Amino acid sequence: MTPLEYEIRVSGMLPDHVVEALGDMRVLVQPVGTVLTGAVVDQAALHGVINRLQGAGLELIEVRRTVPRDQQQGVPGP
Repeated sequence: MTPLEYEIRVSGMLPDHVVEALGDMRVLVQPVGTVLTGAVVDQAALHGVINRLQGAGLELIEVRRTVPRDQQQGVPGP
């Protein structure tokens, strides 16, 4: 099964132990929260990431599937 790319936004900053547990997810800290992006193997793994974030007391703002960077060619930008 091909992993799907996701973007997950949470309110606040992730504790170091949560960042380490998320493996290859990219973490971008913004003024009002944190954005995680990366490949997720399946729905069970996605729910695992979400549960880990909520277990750390972070408010989930948004979860959306995105187009992987290597497949964005020809996709119009914003």
